[in-house]
Amino acid sequence: MRHNDPVSIWGLVSQETENYYNDLVEREVDLAIIGGGYTGLSTALHCAEKGLSCHVFEAKDIGFGGSGRNVGLVNAGVWLLPQEVNKILGEIQGKHFLTQFSRAPEYVFSLIEKYRIQCEVARTGTIHAAHSLKGYSNLKLRKEEWDRLGEPVDLLSREEMAAYSGSPAFCGGLLDHRAGTINPMAYCRGLARAARAAGASISCQTPVSKLERNASRWRVITPNGEIMARNVVIGTNAYTDELWPGLRRSIATLPYFQIATLPLGNRIKTILPKRQGLWDTGKIMFSLRRDISGRLIIGSMGDLLGSSKSGVSCQWARKQLCRLFPGLGPVEFEQAWQGQIAMTSDHLPHVHKLSENLYSAIGYNGRGITTGTIFGKALAGLLTGEGAETLPIPTSQLNNFKGFRFKAAFYRIAFAGNQLFKSI
Repeated sequence: MRHNDPVSIWGLVSQETENYYNDLVEREVDLAIIGGGYTGLSTALHCAEKGLSCHVFEAKDIGFGGSGRNVGLVNAGVWLLPQEVNKILGEIQGKHFLTQFSRAPEYVFSLIEKYRIQCEVARTGTIHAAHSLKGYSNLKLRKEEWDRLGEPVDLLSREEMAAYSGSPAFCGGLLDHRAGTINPMAYCRGLARAARAAGASISCQTPVSKLERNASRWRVITPNGEIMARNVVIGTNAYTDELWPGLRRSIATLPYFQIATLPLGNRIKTILPKRQGLWDTGKIMFSLRRDISGRLIIGSMGDLLGSSKSGVSCQWARKQLCRLFPGLGPVEFEQAWQGQIAMTSDHLPHVHKLSENLYSAIGYNGRGITTGTIFGKALAGLLTGEGAETLPIPTSQLNNFKGFRFKAAFYRIAFAGNQLFKSI
């Protein structure tokens, strides 16, 4: 039963069925989790397996936010070069962070296998594509550091990149063998199924309107009633609202749109034949991947302008596919959608201790699948007695992303201009 219009193509084609959960809410739980995406559901799964009673509150439906609108790239590392991570965190903490994020795709795939999540897994890597010679130089720097850390990445020449992507348009690429692609909504629904099987409960269409400290408990208030919780985790990332003062202002949200073609069959047999997803090194990044049914899904930074049938974004997508694959011919689009990316001022994700027994993981900078999953696991460890040093990154205080509204508005204008220019 569907309570909202599909948020992306991923929900329509998911082998994991959509479920509207309205579980009985206990009067008191060990943990209340706000947000039914990767972070919240991973936290619920890992906490329930450790014996904690936990309840997930989702304002809409499972995967409604960034999780169900994701590109579906299961990437290692983060937005930054590994060298820059070490500069920000220091050599010791940086190595700890990079190690955990290097192993993150493998952990995601292990959960998929363990819980038999049907999410179109392709463990063939992902490709960072060089849009220019300058972009290729950047990939060389990444390759050097990953080599130093002993990670399996290959620098692709222009010719190799053409063979992997099916397009002569790139100057080269970086193939990351740790990574892969999935149906992101199916993975999210699978996590929800696994969490409930482990003992967690979930309420959809139940936004949390207020949090109040009451002695040693948190009073979690919703339009459908309230509960008392020993601990609270806010896992709403780019869809964070004003529930907790200052949390929303610690990030800047940027739009990202995607458009999926109808299944193209043998027409795309040479395009990403091993189903690696790719994204490019351009300042206004674009992504491209294919699904198991032969659709091409192309996207870029910016708002969706129009629909899958007409408008600027639709025309942009046609032009880009024609540029990349001159022999592809005309295409029709099946669905278009957009989501939000939570950016931080240092381009690193953060775990905030907002108050006593109140935590938030936020600012995934476009790496939601792996970051949400391993942060959920780490928070479960923290709440069950593991030291804070086991977190991928130390807990931090809220930091206002100064001028984020101005920057976000400027970027949106630039993104729209880019679409208009490239759709002509």
